[in-house]
Amino acid sequence: MSNLNTPKSPALPLAGAEYVPQSANRYSNILRLYFNQLDAAWQGLLGPNGGQFLENPHIAAQNTDDQYATADDTATLVVFDVLDSASGFPLDPSGYAQATQNGVYKIDYSLQFANTDNAQHDAFVWLQVNGTEVPGSSSRFTIPARKSAGVFGYIVGYSSITFEIAKDDEIRLWWATETAYSTTGPVNGVYLEALAAQASPYVRPSNPSAIGSIVYVSRLP
Repeated sequence: MSNLNTPKSPALPLAGAEYVPQSANRYSNILRLYFNQLDAAWQGLLGPNGGQFLENPHIAAQNTDDQYATADDTATLVVFDVLDSASGFPLDPSGYAQATQNGVYKIDYSLQFANTDNAQHDAFVWLQVNGTEVPGSSSRFTIPARKSAGVFGYIVGYSSITFEIAKDDEIRLWWATETAYSTTGPVNGVYLEALAAQASPYVRPSNPSAIGSIVYVSRLP
């Protein structure tokens, strides 16, 4: 079963001034068909794999461009500008997602850190809601030193956190590093790297600089 028919209340005929068996039977048949539809819908929804019929609020997005910290030891917004999937959760191109429903949500992100310097460096990543940092949401990632001038050090920074979000809350992801790469100069350091898809020597999809998702878990307690 791939679709669940939504029952619609029937238009019941008006009763006549006198009892007519045929009219009463017709009335009963209309109700019987309606209750059969209700039974089928509830059995499909509450039975095995019934969750396939639910459409919960969620958003999944990425960024296919390199991203650079504003400066050393400076909080910089992680931007997601390519929408992969969403329901009830619009993505603002300036880099934040806004909830349209109250609830408990699970937030996951994956950042592709690159280090062009010949010394390892740390990066911190954390969440912010309505301009306020979310307690306990910060993660520390250590990016190894480059192997050579042309072979950088890499690490994927992944984290997951579940917390309550209210309707109209704005969720942002921030990062910072003590040694930021700069295209001016250039100056060696850490940045978020994106790689294009390749066809040779093997087929490989693109590598976004950032991937993120916000998934509805439960209503508020």
